[in-house]
Amino acid sequence: MTTREDAMDAVEKLVRYVESIDGELREGLIDTPERVINSYEEIYSGYSLEPSEILDSTFNGEDYDGIVLLKNIEFHSTCEHHLQPFSGKAHIAYIPVDRIVGISKLARLLDCHSKRLQNQERITKSIADDIMEYLNPLGCAVIVEAKHGCMRCRGVSKQNASMTTSSMKGAFFDNAEARNELFQLINN
Repeated sequence: MTTREDAMDAVEKLVRYVESIDGELREGLIDTPERVINSYEEIYSGYSLEPSEILDSTFNGEDYDGIVLLKNIEFHSTCEHHLQPFSGKAHIAYIPVDRIVGISKLARLLDCHSKRLQNQERITKSIADDIMEYLNPLGCAVIVEAKHGCMRCRGVSKQNASMTTSSMKGAFFDNAEARNELFQLINN
């Protein structure tokens, strides 16, 4: 297994490569490897989270049968292809059967998946799959909108391009009325 020291050595090698340094690191770069590894522990904290533990605490839904929607949840992630950041917002909805979950759990589930090396499609699908598996609702919908660093600062350099992904399950996939109500709620 790679140790923290191994990781800091790797960052120092990258800094030396970028800066073309053969000798001593200049003052501003001396502590950069440690700072980078410290930031990685936060940025990639999703690897220490488990969806089953996040969604394990539910409440009696008291016969509520409407849409539960948490919208405009900010997130930051890292593209697994170029190690560039991407960020945006997510909308997570479900229609409960018997049990509901605290709304902070939906935001934590987003963090669980986004704070990893990722692609946007996987984040979207994973959240929907987890909600269906652990809450067993009538339906679930996840819509993620993001701007990607790999599109903005390299390659095609398109500053305002954003990508939207969605995963509709159960009632949101099968029922146009449920889908339309969801879109109205998101757009209000």
